[in-house]
Amino acid sequence: MRYLSTRDKTVRVQAAHAIAQGLSQDGGLFVPEVLPGVSRAQIQSMCEMSYKQRAVYLMGSFLKDFTAAEITNFAERAYSARGFDTPDIAPLVKQAEDTWFLELWHGPTAAFKDMALQMLPYLLTAALEKTGEQRQVCILVATSGDTGKAALEGFRDVPQTKILVYYPKDGVSAVQELQMVTQAGLNVGVLGVNGNFDDAQAGVKQIFNDRDFAHELAEQGYFLSSANSINWGRLLPQIVYYVSAYCDMVNAGRITVGDPVNFAVPTGNFGNILAGFYAKQMGLPVGRLICASNENNVLTDFIRTGVYDRNRPFHTTISPSMDILISSNLERLLFALSDGADQETAGYMRKLSEVGRYTVSKKIKAAIDQAFWADYCDDKRTQEVIRQVFETSGYLMDPHTAVAYEVQERYKAETGDKTPTVILSTASPYKFADSVLAALGDGEQATDLTCIDRLAERTGKTPPQPLVALKGKRQRFGEVVEKDEMRQAVRSFLR
Repeated sequence: MRYLSTRDKTVRVQAAHAIAQGLSQDGGLFVPEVLPGVSRAQIQSMCEMSYKQRAVYLMGSFLKDFTAAEITNFAERAYSARGFDTPDIAPLVKQAEDTWFLELWHGPTAAFKDMALQMLPYLLTAALEKTGEQRQVCILVATSGDTGKAALEGFRDVPQTKILVYYPKDGVSAVQELQMVTQAGLNVGVLGVNGNFDDAQAGVKQIFNDRDFAHELAEQGYFLSSANSINWGRLLPQIVYYVSAYCDMVNAGRITVGDPVNFAVPTGNFGNILAGFYAKQMGLPVGRLICASNENNVLTDFIRTGVYDRNRPFHTTISPSMDILISSNLERLLFALSDGADQETAGYMRKLSEVGRYTVSKKIKAAIDQAFWADYCDDKRTQEVIRQVFETSGYLMDPHTAVAYEVQERYKAETGDKTPTVILSTASPYKFADSVLAALGDGEQATDLTCIDRLAERTGKTPPQPLVALKGKRQRFGEVVEKDEMRQAVRSFLR
């Protein structure tokens, strides 16, 4: 199977090249030339498999230049008991007869990014070997909170790699920041950026698109790649948990193969929900993809109107991983819904860069209406939802999951749709312990690590061991740079 650039589909590369490069040289994102299908019989067979086996089965159909033995080895190592605290890897938890939580935070950094970023280092190192790449890869990451730590942990001391993470200095939770700045490893670097996530992400993209800088790095024996979801090797493993959740719903007796299931997804950079769209396109019986945003509701407006407009105030919220106004993976959706019209897609992206706004065609808008529904939730309501759900059912949510819960409740009330719904729970509530405690009525000021203990006492829920282990860790990183200093920071990091 070959992969195309969303901005020039004459660019065709094998999976290994797409994963090693991360981003096409024209600035486009790599997408599979053809999506492999998933039949009802195949879904039924996957119901008998473990999560690891489902990952091997599905990913193998996308990675034709990787062997089955390689992918099996990768899955065994990525989803091992050393990294995940449950053999289910991504367990389903029933909240009501028609509502389930898909817990994606049982990995080493307590966030859903582990589902892909425990796999990506194995895919990338194998891709370097397959492509004959002798240079070291410098992985640049812009994070809104969770990707950074998950990428750092996944690539820690991986041979032939260095990884540099940029995060908005005042735009992540204290626990998220502490996870990053205490990261172990000889090949890792972490920098705060004065600005928001969009500033950090734009800076990374500018570095990727600077051909003179790429030549400079090549002379030093380096090339750039990405661990953000713009890298297909990061996005592909996320398709797996949609299929796995569906199989688990079948095994629980809630549905039979062929019945539709809705998925509600807290959404920022659009990679998580895009993986669900790809699963639907492959043949998974997905009803509606419910796109949930916080007050940075650019995606809500886009899905409702067909107009993407980033020219709006940026809000810092209690769900910081969604504090994003430029959703990079939307480019892949536009390419798919325009039937691979690369120049149309490139035109939208050019308008976004130049004026911060574009309007999609009637054809694309109609296709969006068929697949998606969207709304947003502000901080006040998010806190109310956290408290209400805990008091009524005992289930404890982080702020991002609470946003998705509220939006899917509104969807059901507005449409009357009784289709079973899976809510993607994307982070442990202990990553945002201060916000969750405040939602439960505990307003006493404390550090986040103290909040972890207090939240455990308040709720009786056990915090993830990787977060408990942060106590006493030495801070290794603390430098903060301006947006225009990010390129020079790469030079300093690679010296």
